[in-house]
Amino acid sequence: MEVLWKFWRTPRAHGEQAGGWLYRTAVRTSINELRRKGRGSRHESLSDSTPGAPTPEDVRRAREEQEHVRTVLAALDSRQAELLLLRSSGLSYEEVAAALDLNPASVGTLLSRAQQSFRKEFIKRYGEQ
Repeated sequence: MEVLWKFWRTPRAHGEQAGGWLYRTAVRTSINELRRKGRGSRHESLSDSTPGAPTPEDVRRAREEQEHVRTVLAALDSRQAELLLLRSSGLSYEEVAAALDLNPASVGTLLSRAQQSFRKEFIKRYGEQ
């Protein structure tokens, strides 16, 4: 709704390029909203004093672990990183195969190799944990 309001208020966006303007504005608005929510949830989690809430040390440790995972994924072959990311996002073998244009029967083997490469690279960089 916000994007349509912006479109209505921006006459220069009307015309042949209106579709592109609407698309870009919708994407940017969505990204900004996700960032805003992310900032809010981070601040809330740090200031939340309910029992069982993560401590600042828990938050720091989680961020460090995320950074380690990102670093290792960046070091892997792009196909292996894609396999791991898609599978960890909850996609089935068939969906992973379709997304990466692979034979569904080979996804399990390729995924196992990608997991082994990830483990090996992680240990090489950060040791056993």
